[in-house]
Amino acid sequence: MGHTTRMATIIQYLLEKNYNVLFAGNEWQCRYIQDTFHGIETVHLDGYNVRYAQHSIWFKPYFIQQLPRIFQVIRSEHQWLRRLATTRKIDAILSDNRYGLHHPEIPSVFITHQLRVQTGMGAVADTLFQRLHYRQIQRFQQCWVVDIATPPGLSGTLGHPSQLPAQTSYIGWLSQLSNTDFNASSEQHILILLSGPEPQRSMLSSILWEEAGVLQRPVVFVEGSQQAQEPSAIPAHITYHKLLTRAQLHPLLKNASMVVCRSGYSTLMDLMAAQKKAILIPTPGQTEQEYLGSYLHEKGIFYCSHQSQFSLSKCLQAARHFPFHPLATVNCMALYKPVVDHWLQELP
Repeated sequence: MGHTTRMATIIQYLLEKNYNVLFAGNEWQCRYIQDTFHGIETVHLDGYNVRYAQHSIWFKPYFIQQLPRIFQVIRSEHQWLRRLATTRKIDAILSDNRYGLHHPEIPSVFITHQLRVQTGMGAVADTLFQRLHYRQIQRFQQCWVVDIATPPGLSGTLGHPSQLPAQTSYIGWLSQLSNTDFNASSEQHILILLSGPEPQRSMLSSILWEEAGVLQRPVVFVEGSQQAQEPSAIPAHITYHKLLTRAQLHPLLKNASMVVCRSGYSTLMDLMAAQKKAILIPTPGQTEQEYLGSYLHEKGIFYCSHQSQFSLSKCLQAARHFPFHPLATVNCMALYKPVVDHWLQELP
């Protein structure tokens, strides 16, 4: 969902400049975009549907087993795009981490915040995977990195390797919340935002629901899934939601004294835009989130706790003494505009 919400920022900018946008995604991604931008055209495209093991120690073999299927999906989505281009007039392509969405005759951009992918298998494996990654990126005419150019930024090593792909530009942070007002917050409740792949999303939901139930303060609990079963009994101090649009989320985020969430990159950019304190819980085995959680905790930016040893009450107590150093955000949320403008001017 994070890739969808962050691309919504660029979609909004393109629509404001009177460009026609055709969005490709799975059923719930298309539904989110249609709800956000009424009248926008969408087409169905299945995702990679990567699943994560129930226990993090099984992540590496579990993920490696999925690689042949992922490469098949990449080949299939490339063939899908070639067929689409024969029936539709497509002038340019923006691909957020979709390796197959490039075309030899259409300007194509690969968008990512991960250049130095963390495999969790050591530096040698990271380097080998980076070479494979760059080989895929080189099929595109440009690469846009979702972070500021000055290291370490928000992504740390992920977005600031020693060597960059050709035609790389940094486009700052992307958040639909960047143009909203978060001043004068009354800061009343704890906001729990769930997201991410199964089965880990449901596992964390169970942990947080049990712990939130005994808190003696208001809690807003956002499940992050339409498929989740709503609890049969909701305590009076908890407000429960399955999914929220940006307009619905904004006041809840504005009035939150603390946010409890995964350390997904798009969520982190929303937190930066809202300038909120957060307790991060990385998805077990998802090495990107584990790296970001540890990196941002060490920098004193966000508090981080691993899911296996998580206690909401203990984390809230520890967070009282955590520094929560803010990162400089001046113009960071608008850096994409000149990059997009220059790219549009160069389109044939």
